Amino acid sequence: MGTSKPASDMTCGNPLRKILLFSLPLVSGTLFQQLYNFADTVIIGRFLGETALAAAGVTYSLNFLILGFVQGCAAGFGVLVSQSFGARKQDEVHRFYWNGLWLSILISMIFAVVTVILTVPLLRMIHTPDHILPMAAVYIKIIFAGIPLSMLYNHSASVLRALGDSRHPFYFLLVSCALNIVLDYLLIAVIPFGIAGAAAATVFSQGVSGMLNLWWLFRKTEGFYIRKCEMHYSKLHARQLCVTGLPMGFEYSVSAIGAVIMQNAINALGSTAIAAQTTGEKIRQLFTLPMESVGMAMATYTAQNYGAGRPDRIRSGIRCGLFIQYLYCLASWIVILFSKKYLVMLVLGETASHTASGALDYLARISTLFVFHGSLMIFRNTLQGMGYSFQAVLSGIGELAGRSIGAALSFTSMGFVAICYANPISWAIALGYCIPSVIYRLRQCDKKN
Repeated sequence: MGTSKPASDMTCGNPLRKILLFSLPLVSGTLFQQLYNFADTVIIGRFLGETALAAAGVTYSLNFLILGFVQGCAAGFGVLVSQSFGARKQDEVHRFYWNGLWLSILISMIFAVVTVILTVPLLRMIHTPDHILPMAAVYIKIIFAGIPLSMLYNHSASVLRALGDSRHPFYFLLVSCALNIVLDYLLIAVIPFGIAGAAAATVFSQGVSGMLNLWWLFRKTEGFYIRKCEMHYSKLHARQLCVTGLPMGFEYSVSAIGAVIMQNAINALGSTAIAAQTTGEKIRQLFTLPMESVGMAMATYTAQNYGAGRPDRIRSGIRCGLFIQYLYCLASWIVILFSKKYLVMLVLGETASHTASGALDYLARISTLFVFHGSLMIFRNTLQGMGYSFQAVLSGIGELAGRSIGAALSFTSMGFVAICYANPISWAIALGYCIPSVIYRLRQCDKKN
């Protein structure tokens, strides 16, 4: 087996310290991943031009829609592993892992085949401009074909995190990001594979990090081993996983449908607006995805304490999580205020003044409302950690409504300004649902205990 590393128990100890220590590798991993995405954007923009940048950007909503479902399912499967770990039911941990793996293989293979076949119709559905459609199709087809490798990474990482180990998925993500950047440069700047090279680099690198996660899980994690009697398919465990995981996948996808609607509105504004929003959104994600990492930590913390029957610790965790998010939102706003011009110039260079102006406007407006996103990540992930995945789907409908409102307003005199506010509107609406839902579920938990 090699040297074993114990999983982390989050049902005892100081909640702020537990969440912070668990969050730091997640946040660091997210930052490195976004730095890769940012480097990918820079390489595409500098070596392939604004048209290629727009082609990659126009696929974001479809990527979010399809891969979001896969990622949501993987996260949902991890919740039951985490709850079983918190309840000290080791046999159930293994049964949920193996059945989650079989479901992940099935789901990812179906999605890969169907989405590759439907790539062009999907791109036409969101009114992708004709001059960038062929390039966008090449890019997203490769990403879709790599869905099984994406699922491998997401499921294995979610299980390690469910056991309280957020460090090793981070280390393996660093390896993936470094490999990705090197391959990006080689397959775009050195070997002229164009935008296909960027997609292939992403898929290959995800597969490497997924295999490293599996290696650590079975060779180095204490109490985790391969035993044939626990590898068999179980209808009971598969049903429970579907009840928790599929709604979380749908929640991601429902929210992503709003992104597709918004992308459709952006496409109607022309390629300059597409490139401006793509640039601004890439930079925005660099700052807000760490908030999602804190939310992931909250989901694991909540799941373990829910399994242990500790609603008091869940409440303490919510307060600590919000404290972390609010401090981070303030710091992000200050950094963006003083650095947005240089970040936009890094992507676009000194040219494309209209595109740069739009990207700067996007960042200036959206950064003032990051607090909605930070709060939503805490309350939504608390619901998910308690296993109430259907409620998460309803919050996704709130995000869909918010992005639809922004898209509709973009066809008025507001134009691009409405696009800038579409995400914050969606966060606020979803948050308005999640807060009372968490309060109600915690009161129910009090009655049970």
